[in-house]
Amino acid sequence: MPRARAARTRSRGIYVEVLVRADLETLWRLTQDPEQHARWDLRFSQIVPEAALERGGYRFRYERSLGLHTIRGTGTSIRERHHLDGSSTSALRFDTDDRLSPLRGGRGYWRYVPTAEGVRFITGYDYTPGFGRLADRLIRPLVRWMTAWSFDRLRIWAETGVEPERWPAASVVAIWNRERPRASRCTTEPPAQGAFAHEPESLATLEAP
Repeated sequence: MPRARAARTRSRGIYVEVLVRADLETLWRLTQDPEQHARWDLRFSQIVPEAALERGGYRFRYERSLGLHTIRGTGTSIRERHHLDGSSTSALRFDTDDRLSPLRGGRGYWRYVPTAEGVRFITGYDYTPGFGRLADRLIRPLVRWMTAWSFDRLRIWAETGVEPERWPAASVVAIWNRERPRASRCTTEPPAQGAFAHEPESLATLEAP
């Protein structure tokens, strides 16, 4: 990919960060177990590991039910614990040939940064729009909101033990309930280096889905 195009892709990517006041082991378990991941992340209905990758990590398939239609795709992921800076990471690539999916192929990462107050849980990712760039101007903000809302639902689970099923997507309209998940509790403005500022080296070498 030419440098100019790569720079545009990185700056356009989605970035979300939230501070979770829980220990790293708890957050790692709730995010790295595919079954638990699908419980809090609005972007997925099901995530199923399928096979180990030769260079580490695993291959998986995912689903997102839309009611009358279910989007299905495949992905690859690799995890790394105990970086020299004290953080942990996982890298992800995904793809689908579903013509009704607004997200086609993409790549991203999670970074866990322990602090005195808790764990900074960070993601940066980007994707090829399924319906073209023009439609993606409307879709991308929704995808960013879904990610941030899901991160706050995860935060509530990790901090209080209240399971994510307590907060279905419909709970977003319960504006009188201050305990509900809110996307606004997350940071969605990327650092100056862009959404991929915190990406692990493993993302560049991760196998395609």
